[in-house]
Amino acid sequence: MTLAIRLTVNGAPRELDLDDPRVTLLDLLRKRLHLTGTKKGCDRGQCGACTVLVDGRRVNSCLTLAASHDGAAVETIEGLALDGNLHPVQQAFIEHDGFQCGFCTPGQIMSAVGLMREAQAGDDPERVRECMSGNLCRCGAYVGITEAVLDAQRRIAGSAKGEAA
Repeated sequence: MTLAIRLTVNGAPRELDLDDPRVTLLDLLRKRLHLTGTKKGCDRGQCGACTVLVDGRRVNSCLTLAASHDGAAVETIEGLALDGNLHPVQQAFIEHDGFQCGFCTPGQIMSAVGLMREAQAGDDPERVRECMSGNLCRCGAYVGITEAVLDAQRRIAGSAKGEAA
């Protein structure tokens, strides 16, 4: 028996038949949709490498069943850049050396984008570190990550003010 689900993935509507209702959102993204930017780290929801946005909220995709998100909008790292231009968070990670090996970077970036959209970042480094605490970096690039999130937050806030003027 197959289970049909509908998702909007990075803005594109998708209809998928699941042969196994136990498939995780992570495995659906990586194996069926070939969106391999989302990483499988611990596969237990402890490292954050699999973080994606589901209906605008940060989710550890390794812990959630794809079937439970029927009708949802899913955004992955592949969906952030627009028209060849990096998202401000992606650009800030490059400029502030917010990564070393890069394995955790997609999850870190998606978590940062999520916390900004949730208006959780502010301009307090300690608050950013707390909000990003579900994303681990084995290389220890936390200083660059925090700086990148704060810089991107300022850029996004500045763009919003410029557009309002």
